[in-house]
Amino acid sequence: MSKPLSDHDKRKQISVRGLAGVENVTDLKQNFNRHLHFTLVKDRNVATKRDYYFALAHTVRDHLVGRWIRTQQYYYEKDPKRVYYISLEFYMGRTLQNTMVNLALENACDEATYQLGLDMEELEDIEEDAGLGNGGLGRLAACFLDSMASLGLAAYGYGIRYEFGIFNQKILNGWQVEEADDWLRYGNPWEKARPEYMRPVRFYGRTEHHQDGVKWVDTQTVLALPYDTPVPGYRNNVVNTMRLWSAKAPCDFNLKDFNVGGYIQAVLDRNLAENISRVLYPNDNFFEGKELRLKQEYFVVSATLQDIIRRFKVSKFGSREIARTDFSKLPDKVAIQLNDTHPAMAIPELMRVLVDEEKLDWKKAWEICVRTCAYTNHTVLPEALERWPVDLFAHLLPRHLEIVYEINRRHLENVAAKFPGDTDRLRRMSLIEEGGGKRINMAHLCIVGAHAVNGVAQIHSDILKATIFKDFYEMEPHKFQNKTNGITPRRWLVMCNPGLAEVIAEKIGEEYIRDLDQLQGLRKFVNDDAFIRDIAKVKQENKLKFSVHLEEHYKVKINPNSMFDIQVKRIHEYKRQLLNCLHMITYYNRIKKEPNKQWTPRTIMIGGKAAPGYHTAKMIIRLITAIGEVVNNDPVIGDRLKIIFLENYRVTLAEKAIPAADLSEQISTAGTEASGTGNMKFMLNGALTIGTMDGANVEMAEEAGDGNLFIFGMRVEDVDEMDRRGYNAESYYNRLPELKQAMDQISGGYFSPKQPDLFKEIVNMLMHHDRFKVFADYEDYMKCQETVNALYKNPKEWTKKVIHNIAGCGKFSSDRTIAQYAREIWGMEPTLEKLPAPDI
Repeated sequence: MSKPLSDHDKRKQISVRGLAGVENVTDLKQNFNRHLHFTLVKDRNVATKRDYYFALAHTVRDHLVGRWIRTQQYYYEKDPKRVYYISLEFYMGRTLQNTMVNLALENACDEATYQLGLDMEELEDIEEDAGLGNGGLGRLAACFLDSMASLGLAAYGYGIRYEFGIFNQKILNGWQVEEADDWLRYGNPWEKARPEYMRPVRFYGRTEHHQDGVKWVDTQTVLALPYDTPVPGYRNNVVNTMRLWSAKAPCDFNLKDFNVGGYIQAVLDRNLAENISRVLYPNDNFFEGKELRLKQEYFVVSATLQDIIRRFKVSKFGSREIARTDFSKLPDKVAIQLNDTHPAMAIPELMRVLVDEEKLDWKKAWEICVRTCAYTNHTVLPEALERWPVDLFAHLLPRHLEIVYEINRRHLENVAAKFPGDTDRLRRMSLIEEGGGKRINMAHLCIVGAHAVNGVAQIHSDILKATIFKDFYEMEPHKFQNKTNGITPRRWLVMCNPGLAEVIAEKIGEEYIRDLDQLQGLRKFVNDDAFIRDIAKVKQENKLKFSVHLEEHYKVKINPNSMFDIQVKRIHEYKRQLLNCLHMITYYNRIKKEPNKQWTPRTIMIGGKAAPGYHTAKMIIRLITAIGEVVNNDPVIGDRLKIIFLENYRVTLAEKAIPAADLSEQISTAGTEASGTGNMKFMLNGALTIGTMDGANVEMAEEAGDGNLFIFGMRVEDVDEMDRRGYNAESYYNRLPELKQAMDQISGGYFSPKQPDLFKEIVNMLMHHDRFKVFADYEDYMKCQETVNALYKNPKEWTKKVIHNIAGCGKFSSDRTIAQYAREIWGMEPTLEKLPAPDI
């Protein structure tokens, strides 16, 4: 295999990145050497690669700091409305290259490191991913931060600085094994600790009711120490802030509770407080009702609200004098966006602050709270919705329980007034669920306490109104909106696919990077032979490069001319990796049956992490690896079919895999995937989608044209009808010989000869307890895959569909999503104006 051009070589011919000025390169080299000098310790004069990485990171950071300070000064001078995006997850990935792209420094840095005898790609590879998220929700938050800065919004991301992010996944003997993600082991050059803004957060205790109000007393205090990370906009000199809180025990933590002899134990017990920010809960679309998790949720909310109110009260840069005390102005100056229900505690906490501390009357405080807060829902799966036991709440946050009860009392009065005599509706709409132990329904709390509620794709928002939030929609229809998700084209095109970014820029200019709608201009080149060749050539180069990576890591010989068929996302029954498995087995059986036929060669890749406690998901990984062991070693199959499980899927691996994909698998049961954003990344990078009419796939088909996606399977109405009628998996098993053969092979040990019963639980689930109806879509999926194979044999027609897809991507920029949030929820106006550059 000929070695493809490295990105280093490719960058030399890329205009999108900005040209490297000679004086710029000289300055960068000087700064790099200065940082390297200070990085090296006195007894170690030989620099390691990591030393070089840190020197480069600090050199690039120097270009951020002036802009960062200028931006914050500008916000204090202008006093705009600020938006606070509160999320328990920010899945940021790596920062170095993204920062260089957004500051137009990449070519200059590349040239400077080259002249110093270093390879910039090697240095970039040393950076650890900031994996402070599980999947879609956390990565969406990261894209939103990029877009908020690029649109000049005064925005702040608030979350937790987890010491250990999403676990690293190792595959050992085909099984997932988790390893702790010690991402801060060598330090993080992008963050700045801000101890001057440390805030106390209180837990436990009891409440006292006095004439002048309620006091929350005998509490245990934990300190929230903020770490700030700069978030640069795209070439507009705006640098916003992501502030992540780390838990610290106060100096007297537990000491007063011990006599002198217990001193050592008291100091050791400080860990109990600091455990709050120790580790990210590794569950995606699953609620785990643990006390530590509720502590994390309240911790981020309490610290953040203190910060918001401090910033609201002072408005002069560098001044700590209170300039504003009229809280009726809070909604004019502050917008709080709750990323799912995880930060739902912001609603009772804001009420506590306004009523107990600022002494506002309830009605006024409630009006301020509702006008300030807005809520994004991310899932309709019942097991994912947060419902906290009242007993746990009473123990950990006694004052907040009282506030939630009062919110509920007034809310139910309003419901009763609007729907008199409808007691069943009162039960359904209550914030407190009574059956099987009292629980607080956090989604209900968010809807009642917010002025806007949105889903994340049109179909998802419609499902919310028609099903799980139907009663609330009937009560307050004006609250409900849709905000279809998006992705940042900076990371997900310019940075990860420079070849494609350049081919597009040659045709329509570079402005599309900040206005993705301009991609529509590519439609007029759909039949342009030269453009078709250029698009195909970029894809082939990306596939060659990824093939080298795969062969190094998996020791499997890859056919780079095979179709790269990729499904990467969290492993979950509803995402139906099992349907993909059935296709692999069926395709394998077909090739075995007719080995001399002209088959379309495929390399099928599945990647994703299973939550450590999710047994079925772990078994699904084991099944994929087992199929791979058989298929990849079968001499009859050769290089016509290869199965690879992509180990430790994360942002950095996505940046390699997505540009190389031909086919994107988006095959969830209709009505279960709220939106999806991986689907958008594949589309923008020139992969065709095979998918159900679910989530944002529906809108992708609208934008690119139905005929340019491979759509199959039941629609939401069909799934509903099947739920009413009853789903009988056995009828499909008995009717479809290829499905029966595949299932018999799984259950008979064909893929696990040493343990014939290994997959009996998966077989039993699919045959008798499958909520996601894999068999019901099997036949249509197989037919659709045949259509895919036929088209892939005609590269020109395939590439035309690719161009239609890329041209239809404009809607799926997170810039569009954020502009809609700003105008329709936050009451803010985005701008593409540049701030003046600072004098560095």
